[in-house]
Amino acid sequence: MSLLTLSALLTGCGGAKEDTPTTPPAPPPVQPGPLGLSFTSPVAANNVHDVGSAVSLQVSVTINGNAAPNGTPVTLTTNAISASLAPTVPTTLGGAATSVLNSSVIGPVVVNATVTSTTHSANESLKLYIRPVHQPLELLVPAYFSAAKDSPWTTLVSGAKSYPDVKITAIMNPNGGVLTSTTTANTDLATAMASFKTANGKVVAYVSTLYGNGARSEADVKATIDKYLELYPTLDGFFIDEMAPGSNRLSHYQTIYNYIKNKNIALVVIGNPGMYPDQSYANVTDVLTTFEGTAAAFQVLDPQQSSNTWVYSQYNTSQAMLAHSASTCTAMQDSLKYANKARTNAGLVFTTDETTVRAVTRLPSYWIQMLGTVDAMNKGGTLPAC
Repeated sequence: MSLLTLSALLTGCGGAKEDTPTTPPAPPPVQPGPLGLSFTSPVAANNVHDVGSAVSLQVSVTINGNAAPNGTPVTLTTNAISASLAPTVPTTLGGAATSVLNSSVIGPVVVNATVTSTTHSANESLKLYIRPVHQPLELLVPAYFSAAKDSPWTTLVSGAKSYPDVKITAIMNPNGGVLTSTTTANTDLATAMASFKTANGKVVAYVSTLYGNGARSEADVKATIDKYLELYPTLDGFFIDEMAPGSNRLSHYQTIYNYIKNKNIALVVIGNPGMYPDQSYANVTDVLTTFEGTAAAFQVLDPQQSSNTWVYSQYNTSQAMLAHSASTCTAMQDSLKYANKARTNAGLVFTTDETTVRAVTRLPSYWIQMLGTVDAMNKGGTLPAC
């Protein structure tokens, strides 16, 4: 048999040498010219994301003012070892390169993008904040009104029963936050409180501290706490009002926090400086009321503009907002939607159509719609009509 015939037979039987895999073609060189580089996704207003979530990134690249040719490589890096990028060197399509970032750790993450031509290079960075996983909204209700028969407490209880999936914490305030050895229990309030708790509501007691300036001593505050627990033993915690925001008063509130927790570790401590305090206050409370004011003012509140990005290290349910002068149902819903934004990071919410939250006399006219709004937002449903 000739060698030519044998070679042909071997080829037909699969005995021929396999082809060597070809190397994918290298991306075309970036043409010379001035480069433009910018992150187009996520937008600046959407730079807070839940830990473990996939964050879509998009980088726009231009050369000589025109969209970069398809296949232009962009190098992405990050300063966080807990964050991953896939791919790390995306290439452009239609002038944009895309990647996905995922971070397993809470905290700020900076993503850097670089593109280089034979004559120029461009760099751009994007700062993101990774927060704990978002928790459902809850209601924090200043229930400072009368507890007599057919009072707003009755409506509070019926609303809690109608929306059992909405967590509600009511703040009771029978004595202006100051109790003494001679203070007696308000029987109407005790009855209303018991009814509310059977509807899965929680009740915390209002405590005045006068900003820790000495006008109310630690002994006075402790005496108030003791008396509350004596008269209303089923309390779920305390609302520490008139909380100072500065670090110079921190030790005062640390003492109060420790005193309450030593009574019962399960008692919740809600502090109310009414603004963003020194971040150390997050360690002496379970919840911080970081806003108290008008609904209009709340809707321009921005932790990043006031250098309070430390709130992103906290669960949203560690931040509360109390807004007044939300005169309509629509204004209420706008405030709640703003609170629910990742950038705002508020989890306990309340608005009223009264002109203050410091002397609430009734539930807002849109109380049922507010319950329905929180319920719908938590479940991804359609908001109730106003």
